Amino acid sequence: MKVLLAGGGTAGHINPAIAIAGYIKQMEPDAEFLFIGNRDGMEQRLVSQAGFPIKSVVITGFKRSLSPKDLIHNVKTVHYSFASRRSAKRMIQAFDPDICIGTGGYVSGPVILAACNLGYKAVIHEQNAYPGVTNKMLANSVNRVMLANEDARSRFTDKAKFVLTGNPIRPAILNTKYAEAKARLGLDDTRPVILSFGGSLGAECINKSMAELIARSAKDQRYYHIHAYGQQGTWMPELLRSMGVDLKRCDNLDVRQYIDNMNDCLAACDLVVSRAGAITLSEIQAKGRPAVLIPSPFVAENHQFHNAMSMVNKKAAKLIEQADLSGEVLIKTVDSMLTDKTVLEEYRKNAQKMAITDANERIYQTIKEVLAEN
Repeated sequence: MKVLLAGGGTAGHINPAIAIAGYIKQMEPDAEFLFIGNRDGMEQRLVSQAGFPIKSVVITGFKRSLSPKDLIHNVKTVHYSFASRRSAKRMIQAFDPDICIGTGGYVSGPVILAACNLGYKAVIHEQNAYPGVTNKMLANSVNRVMLANEDARSRFTDKAKFVLTGNPIRPAILNTKYAEAKARLGLDDTRPVILSFGGSLGAECINKSMAELIARSAKDQRYYHIHAYGQQGTWMPELLRSMGVDLKRCDNLDVRQYIDNMNDCLAACDLVVSRAGAITLSEIQAKGRPAVLIPSPFVAENHQFHNAMSMVNKKAAKLIEQADLSGEVLIKTVDSMLTDKTVLEEYRKNAQKMAITDANERIYQTIKEVLAEN
């Protein structure tokens, strides 16, 4: 099988593509792959690190402002759109794939559209509850639209062919057990464990609000915290020191820049406080973890809010909108969940009911079905 994949811009578009390719490679070791990404996108690094070949086009998104600078940017975007489609067409014809897979982001549009126009079979994967502009544009042209969240179906055209697959989840997340994770982290069962983070860059509002909860726990030792403040939150340890928190002397506080053992932290925690990225929520559901979700209001189509609401509506998570977030609100919400074990267990079970843990196999079988069609 020869597989062409296109997706980029954010890890939320790139990692699913890498996971899909990895699973196909596992099932069919002789399969050949080609990724097409944006020349300046993070997909160049992530795809290469995963061991797959990648070629580049140049594509940008449109700006909504009417300022002279943004109007010039939009003119360039139109040029890049046509040029990238021509480049993609040449790359596709040279590779001659059996199947083309788009996972979203600006680069996915011209590549998958070119593939469809050339008569190649194609599928797209939508990670979010609210689909992106690129995937909505491609839906009627591809052979299948693979959904991670059933809520997305009503936001596409009725003419598309849908299949619910879920989001690919890392094997380490699925396979790590609660007791093993607790042991590796040196945790006991005497107090609840909170896992909180705001993404690789960090989220200032989450860091500031969580600092108040962490400062309280430094005094009363009520909770164990694992908190990642991210690349742009390096000021947080100093903030905690100014609040009287000595991180070295508090054995219930684990505050760091990144979480590089997410499988252990997620398996060991009792409650997650985070943004509402699609892959994050799929992993939370896979482990059956209740959550307090604080969606970023700065993402396209406000899709994190819709992702969060899919869990909130199933009573699997609580929502705090960023405009309403404060230390007081966060503390009240966390306390209300962790002090009522009946509610916590209800949310845990509801989160687990939402989980799709065989997404890779569902995606693979969908591809095989499309390939078998005339």
